[in-house]
Amino acid sequence: VQLQASGGGLVQAGGCLSLSCTPSGGTFSDYLMGWFRQAPGKEREFVAAISWYDNKYSADSVKGRFTISRDNAKNTVYLQMNSLKPEDTATYYCAADYLGTTWGPQANYDYWGQGTQVTVSS
Repeated sequence: VQLQASGGGLVQAGGCLSLSCTPSGGTFSDYLMGWFRQAPGKEREFVAAISWYDNKYSADSVKGRFTISRDNAKNTVYLQMNSLKPEDTATYYCAADYLGTTWGPQANYDYWGQGTQVTVSS
């Protein structure tokens, strides 16, 4: 399974961006899909995840601002990011947890995308 993430870019604080990720290969319904991010000099951290059954999980730092969704007909997972802050600047990664049903640690994820850069200017 290969994951292709897109939608990153440069935006001013308070702005919004939408990321998308489309797996190739595999059966989309077999995967819990997640978004992670890694800022320079920091460890990669969980952002949000969504199960096939549309159960959603998100980090406290993004609740109320970021929304994860999936379109199972299009085999695509999205991350809508609103009210962006400079501290949201990071490389964002899409990941897939095979047969995952609930939020779990990064080690649970079997496949990772190449990352897309999000930069929020102050």
